[in-house]
Amino acid sequence: MRIIALSTLRLFWKKHPDAEMPLRNWYAEASRANWRTPADIKAAYRNASFTANNRVVFNVKGNDYRLVVAVHYDRGQMYVRFVGAHRQYDTINAETKEACMDLKPIRTKKDYQAALAEAERLWDAPAKSPEADRLDVLAMLIEDYERQHYSIPDPDPIEFLLHVMESRGLTRKDLTPCIGPRGRVSDILNRTRPLTLEMIRRLVDKLNLPAEVLIQPYELQGKAA
Repeated sequence: MRIIALSTLRLFWKKHPDAEMPLRNWYAEASRANWRTPADIKAAYRNASFTANNRVVFNVKGNDYRLVVAVHYDRGQMYVRFVGAHRQYDTINAETKEACMDLKPIRTKKDYQAALAEAERLWDAPAKSPEADRLDVLAMLIEDYERQHYSIPDPDPIEFLLHVMESRGLTRKDLTPCIGPRGRVSDILNRTRPLTLEMIRRLVDKLNLPAEVLIQPYELQGKAA
């Protein structure tokens, strides 16, 4: 999925450090996912909820925070609309009234904010319309700017595995086909044994997890994997 408005995530976890790892885990999975229907998201995030206009609400860090994204399933795009505490949550559905901006490279924060406002204005444009085509180009410009200024590094592989288990409702037993006996699963999750290449291959094949995250180096108890 192409995800834009990453600055919303980074600015939020700067104020709420306990949200950084959960949001990084979510981004690592969502940015590599191929979610074409709400059912695809529900399979990965059993507690996700869905509102009008293809908005999806994710619980972050258990029930501490909520993340709201607008989704274009057919175009593989997500727009981060809101992240905050439950008491602040609202199904954001405001329409901007701003004039149409010229498409051009995004060089400054002012350009970036204007591009986000324009993307929000265009977000619900009908598929294959001139406005939808304009949004596609704008999303690429935003993505390029965010890659330079708001990039989100991949999370720790074990933290990511724990995130996947929580979001999908998996137990340690569910990981045995990929990792081996439950004692070995415990060793991996407790960081006393490293993930092997074969384990990573099976996790990628059976659970559809991103290999790029799982092959990252990480800390074992007393040493690095």
